[in-house]
Amino acid sequence: MTRPASFKYFKTSPEVIRLAVMLYIRFPLSLRNVEDLLHERGIEVSHETVRYWWNRFGPMFAAEIRKKRVQKLRAYSKWKWHVDEVFVKVNSKRHYLWRAVDNEGEVLEAVVTKRRNKAAALKFLKKLMKRHGKAKTVITDRFASYRAALRELGATEKQQTGRWLNNRVENSHLPFRRRERAMQRFRRMRNLQKFVSVHSSVYNHLNQEGSLASRDTFKLTRAAALSEWRQLCSG
Repeated sequence: MTRPASFKYFKTSPEVIRLAVMLYIRFPLSLRNVEDLLHERGIEVSHETVRYWWNRFGPMFAAEIRKKRVQKLRAYSKWKWHVDEVFVKVNSKRHYLWRAVDNEGEVLEAVVTKRRNKAAALKFLKKLMKRHGKAKTVITDRFASYRAALRELGATEKQQTGRWLNNRVENSHLPFRRRERAMQRFRRMRNLQKFVSVHSSVYNHLNQEGSLASRDTFKLTRAAALSEWRQLCSG
């Protein structure tokens, strides 16, 4: 849990900070949009203050959520992984966002790289396996670097490719694309990596519905997920 001491030197109440960070991460809002929403509720906060809160507390909240759930995910996410990559502009230069989700659409890992080749695919898969173990099946597109990376890992027989098989991970890119438009792109690769890591953890944490309801471990409604978010943030 996030320790209460994290808010020790802040004059603003932890509840307001949690609300501002959650609004910015969870919804496709700009910093000025969050400032306006808080203003409507009688809370005078600058968008630069919201930016500082997000940079300070966003990764902290996401790390606590990820730490709490990663052991639970290990028991359920080894059946099938869907892996895909999309390009993202960072300061007008093309970078690549690699994402892996399990069969229920739960984002397991998101990594940003400068290149789209075997080395990048291998780095991503190694990080994924280190955190979540090894899957029985890895579904990818027909990009040759996946097969080369899996061959080096000794898991070529686990790869599956096919039309529409990877729709699950491709759909998981959509919430990030909406956030990307609201943020008007990214200017630094480090900021992009931080944002996708936090957004993946928090967005999934507040969307444990649909097919996830079949998992006894994750039988949470939206209200329950929001309640757990507050508990994680307040300690």
